[in-house]
Amino acid sequence: MRSIKVGGVPEHFNLPWHLLIDDGKFKENGLDLSWRDFPDGTGAMCKAMRSKEIDVAVILTEGIIKDIHNGNDAVIVQEYIASPLIWGIHVAAESNFKTLEDLKGQKVAISRYGSGSHLMAYVNARNLGWDPSKLEFEVVGDIDGAIEALRSGKAGYFMWEHFTTKPLVDKGIFRRIDDCPTPWSCFVIAVNKDFMDREPAAILTMLKTLNNLTSQFKKIPKVETALAKKYDQKEEDIQQWLKITNWSQKQLSVEEIHKVQEQLKELGLISEMKDNLDFLPH
Repeated sequence: MRSIKVGGVPEHFNLPWHLLIDDGKFKENGLDLSWRDFPDGTGAMCKAMRSKEIDVAVILTEGIIKDIHNGNDAVIVQEYIASPLIWGIHVAAESNFKTLEDLKGQKVAISRYGSGSHLMAYVNARNLGWDPSKLEFEVVGDIDGAIEALRSGKAGYFMWEHFTTKPLVDKGIFRRIDDCPTPWSCFVIAVNKDFMDREPAAILTMLKTLNNLTSQFKKIPKVETALAKKYDQKEEDIQQWLKITNWSQKQLSVEEIHKVQEQLKELGLISEMKDNLDFLPH
């Protein structure tokens, strides 16, 4: 049995991993795979990868590319979700903010520096023609922290995945002003380089087991019911989400890596471009 510690967000994208663990499919293939939820997202996962608390992360593409730039000794072994991530731009339901322009100059709630909520605030600012260098941030940890920050006025808005946050919109806690899709495929699978060097066969087996399921995932009978129940969602929302979400079974392209690096550099989040192949296993 080869032991692999995997981390990811507690969101609907990652149900395939839980199904495979619950059904014993990884064990059947000689893998003792354990899963750890990271509700506060990419920044926390990058930290856990660096300290080797986890071997593998199912992580936002832009987040891991930026962190590899900053010295995280990891490689991207596969694209996981090929479609963009739809980031909702949320305000407190009772606030006076009605339009995106109302949010200009407002402090942004982010889970932590280097997280998707941090990086996408820059992408959104650039899309709107705002000066990204003028953005100010309030670190809130997770969604509960964001609720508190928006209600108390410590921050004006919070960007988080549209469907994950929709129950809070439905309950009248948040109001969604607009959406901001990522300009690239959203999730990849990254592996600690040291672990990759030691256990390449285990990683290949893990990916093969995962890909066998994700290639058929949307065809699983009543999959929308299972997703809605596990992630506290309405079935009609899950059906809409499934239509726009595509799981991938191939490696992330160098063109996509280049596109992410180019945007990060343009936004002043990295100082120079690395060779695109530096992010992939050699």
